[in-house]
Amino acid sequence: MAKARCFTAFLLISSLFLAPYFSISEADSSAPIESGLSWTFYESSCPKVESIIRKQLKKVFKKDIGQAAGLLRLHFHDCFVQGCDGSVLLDGSASGPSEQDAPPNLSLRATAFEIIDDLRERVHKECGRVVSCSDILALAARDSVYLSGGPDYDVPLGRRDGLTFATRNVTLQNLPPPTDNADAILSSLATKKFDPTDVVALSGGHTIGISHCSSFTNRLYPTQDPNMDKTFANNLKGICPAANSTNTTVLDIRSPDKFDNKYYVDLMNRQGLFTSDQDLYTNSKTRGIVTSFAVNETLFFEKFVLSMLKMGQLSVLTGKKGEIRANCSIRNPDNKLYLASVVEEEVEEEAWSEF
Repeated sequence: MAKARCFTAFLLISSLFLAPYFSISEADSSAPIESGLSWTFYESSCPKVESIIRKQLKKVFKKDIGQAAGLLRLHFHDCFVQGCDGSVLLDGSASGPSEQDAPPNLSLRATAFEIIDDLRERVHKECGRVVSCSDILALAARDSVYLSGGPDYDVPLGRRDGLTFATRNVTLQNLPPPTDNADAILSSLATKKFDPTDVVALSGGHTIGISHCSSFTNRLYPTQDPNMDKTFANNLKGICPAANSTNTTVLDIRSPDKFDNKYYVDLMNRQGLFTSDQDLYTNSKTRGIVTSFAVNETLFFEKFVLSMLKMGQLSVLTGKKGEIRANCSIRNPDNKLYLASVVEEEVEEEAWSEF
């Protein structure tokens, strides 16, 4: 026991010296932006867009801070699947089910979708139909981080909304499940040009929010994951008494409603909820990064912002591509014929790939 305590103390002291080694691009405060995006995109057409969104979200979060996590997750699930084009916001059609109907998105909060369209209505009332739903979602995610205690940062704007949603298979392929280990997550996100620091930083979004038991009971039943703290596991068994429990619990037991670095402290104490979380500390490729973020919140915030800016520009549509939706959940009527043909082609391609 004494040896274990000494080792832990040594690890924490050593991590203080490790932190500077994970300050990649720390001096680079001006992240590169994709062509077509701009830091001042709505300066003339809708100068109040950011203040409208932040003012309304302050009211929303005052009533229920849990909605911050829901909006942040919605942005993640939009960007990882065919880019930040607002496709996750689209309802399904006669051509097929939407991204919302794919298993990874079934637990997205219904209220989050309502909040985005409410923000869209407020912004369009002020400026007309000039701001895209995908830009509103990106700003809402940023404000969700800031208004729950995290860093504030500028977001490049100018995204346009996609005309199609991804198929079920594409959605599944691009949203790694919480049961994946660190190697699988690193491999998946490397295809989007994210490095290990990005992966660990973006995972820090789990410092706020909740999860359903089904996302982690594989670590409790039939046998307990040896990488999980025993007391933590026993508490989770009380919340989720069976593998098929439908209850929920917080992602970060130390400060579930505050955006901070306590998620990484959880991991160091073997109190990460998902396999995809805890294995970031078990895996040698990411362990040092987790440690550096656990002891240096400023470093975490800096890296999180840079990684969010990268994620928020994945395969964006700009210029004349896409559209500015009048309703975030529905494509504009004037694109109806074109949309049908595109979706039909996607369905045919998917059917072909099954043979």
